[in-house]
Amino acid sequence: MHRVFLWVIDLHSAAPMTPFSNAATIRIRGLVQGVGFRPHVWHCARALHLIGTVQNDGDGVLIEVWSASASALDQFCAALQRDCPPLAQITAIERRRLNHPPPASLTDFHIIASAATAVHTGIIPDIATCAACRADLTDPANRRYRYAFTNCTHCGPRFSIITALPYDRVQTSMAAFPLCPTCAAEYADPADRRFHAQPNACPSCGPQLTLTHPDGSAVALLDGDVIATTRQLLRDGGIVAVQGIGGFHLACDAAHVAAVARLRLRKGRDAKPFALMAADLTTIRRYCAVSESEAQLLTSPAAPIVLLDRLPPCQITGDDLAAAVAPGQDSLGFMLPYSPLHWLLLTDQPRPLVMTSGNRSAEPQVTEHADAYQQLGGIADALLLHNRGIVNRVDDSVARVLLGKTHMLRRARGYAPAPLYLPDDCVTNTTVLALGAELKSTFCFVTGNRALLSPHLGDLDNPRTFAEYQRMIAAYQRLFALEPAVIAVDLHPDYRATQYGRDWAARAELPLIFVQHHHAHLAAVLAEHGWSRHGGKVLGWALDGLGYGADGTLWGAELLLCDYCHAERVAHLKAVALPGGDRAATQPWRNLLAQLDAAGVWSTAVARWSNVPIMQLLLAQPVDLLRQMIAQQINSPRSSSAGRLFDAVAAALLPEYAMQLNYDGQAAQALEMLARPQLAAAGDGYCFEITTDAMEQQVLEPAPIWAELFADLIAGVAPALIAARFHTGLARALVDSAQQQAARFGVTTLALAGGVLQNRSLLVQITQRAEAAGLRVLTAQQVPCHDGGIALGQAVVAGQRYVSGGKVGAGRAM
Repeated sequence: MHRVFLWVIDLHSAAPMTPFSNAATIRIRGLVQGVGFRPHVWHCARALHLIGTVQNDGDGVLIEVWSASASALDQFCAALQRDCPPLAQITAIERRRLNHPPPASLTDFHIIASAATAVHTGIIPDIATCAACRADLTDPANRRYRYAFTNCTHCGPRFSIITALPYDRVQTSMAAFPLCPTCAAEYADPADRRFHAQPNACPSCGPQLTLTHPDGSAVALLDGDVIATTRQLLRDGGIVAVQGIGGFHLACDAAHVAAVARLRLRKGRDAKPFALMAADLTTIRRYCAVSESEAQLLTSPAAPIVLLDRLPPCQITGDDLAAAVAPGQDSLGFMLPYSPLHWLLLTDQPRPLVMTSGNRSAEPQVTEHADAYQQLGGIADALLLHNRGIVNRVDDSVARVLLGKTHMLRRARGYAPAPLYLPDDCVTNTTVLALGAELKSTFCFVTGNRALLSPHLGDLDNPRTFAEYQRMIAAYQRLFALEPAVIAVDLHPDYRATQYGRDWAARAELPLIFVQHHHAHLAAVLAEHGWSRHGGKVLGWALDGLGYGADGTLWGAELLLCDYCHAERVAHLKAVALPGGDRAATQPWRNLLAQLDAAGVWSTAVARWSNVPIMQLLLAQPVDLLRQMIAQQINSPRSSSAGRLFDAVAAALLPEYAMQLNYDGQAAQALEMLARPQLAAAGDGYCFEITTDAMEQQVLEPAPIWAELFADLIAGVAPALIAARFHTGLARALVDSAQQQAARFGVTTLALAGGVLQNRSLLVQITQRAEAAGLRVLTAQQVPCHDGGIALGQAVVAGQRYVSGGKVGAGRAM
């Protein structure tokens, strides 16, 4: 994990020389609670024969130490850095000289009780089971053999069980489980790896499992063994709701065709891929290619779902997975077991399990038993429950490796709520709350140098998700003792997050700062890369479905010249109508019709291309009515959306996706998958015309591509090559425009953001072309490129505008 060290040394001292003249107060800041840092300090001090104390408080870890040796104190400070626990993230070490001798009663080094002070420290995310605890699980001689809640200082639940800081057992859901004498002895022994491991427990004193039918009655157990019975249910094709660390999963045998089909039907999830969990890397490699970087990510303490390329059917060495696991996909999302319960369910299991979020489609993940019976009882055949409370809901994180770097697609378990640290010149004394976007929502608090981005929460148009969003904001306020002084929201007036922020600002008489959607996308990328407030402007392509533009129109493919405070639109994709408004986002044929109409080739299409399958489908729709709506601007707002352009091309090449999509981005994903094998053969791709409008903004005009595309279709060119030519042509046009604007403004850095850049083929092509043109490229890595990263960008922009513009009147917009 990344560590940054800052030494602040106070050399002023008027104390007389004593046998302990080498004395200091040492403050350690960062993620240093719940990771074994105090035992680490204790070991370092004992090894150097120092006396003193160490304790947790709201600021992190506080040490008072006295040394009889001139060099021992320096050695001690060096050892704190050099050998610190693997999960610790130190952001600052502050050392000041002590001017008084130790108390007479202090003759050794001790760990003392936590101090209740103002909270400025962080919380470690929930961490996967460590190797030592896995060894305990599998050792018949160990008292935690096959115990589903084994953990230690280096692993286990953290954020999901905490109610307040400092991180002590009484402030977690483990407070309900008094330690037995043996566990208490471990907990109190600084030399034990379970010293002050707050979730520490064993079969005698800790949480327990139960297995029930959906009506709440107990399932008859095989030899009284809950795990063995659950494993048998899964082998027999059953669906089990499994209570995990941060919420429930729905699990079934991924190779059991009937079970997977039944899960899809009951959950109401028609086509979106299911996540998978496998016992080990060997099992995953039976189905997917796994690079060294991907293996490291899978086995990391965060243990995210990692998107991996599927092997061709002829290379699969295990039982083939049910086709319904990931219909039509050339990649699979795999994770390894990250809790002892998962390890027990997967032990010696040669087939992966589907391990999808425990919810009904579009609902938030279930965390409570009562909700599990109500919402999952009609989906699962049995419920595997435990009695350790889930305080904070945390979904599984999703990531992939691209160009050798990890890119987060969903930031949650294993990563949140760990802070992101802002550049030094972006630090403010004002607490900003940014409320994010409507879809894939998150929120973000910025306080001091820390940006606290929430876990993934979901789409706010769902009432349950919106309720969870509000509850989680309140939880962050309580946990981190935060009271916002500034509220930041998106420009879109209909976003629930914007309306919520407007009401909050008015009620609390706080400044309300509106941040344009695509500016926020790009600011998030700058912030995570540590871009200085005084680092100058960058160019940034923000490519997504749509966002409310600074001019009141709908944007979606924008080249902005920006820093944190300002953004100027210098280029964009040509705006085209969205016939039917929101319906255009789920019915790609509407976008194809609008593109052909805007390009002025509809008559040509009818006359010359009518034998192409998609044209036959289009002509069966009320196209004349829609063209009139477009011409009269009735329910047909214009948008420069890159996402809708992808939908239009997908409709032309993949008519099966033209009429209705099952989930966001489905058509664009299918188009990329179609293109990927032919990218090397695509040449320069289709040609976009680049013009300049009356505002002196470059406009990327897609009109020329349609004649080329349909000519290729009529000539029998493979749809895969046509799709590749579209991807390559678009990447070339985007980089050409960026290169021209970079020369115009003297800029050398290009940032890339927006949900369309989840398309790895497009992202790689843009990156490689831009770097070849001499531009430095910044991409979203620690936070998602889609709307899940918007809140971070909003918070940083709002903070810098507030500082730059001075304080404004309460309730006023900036």
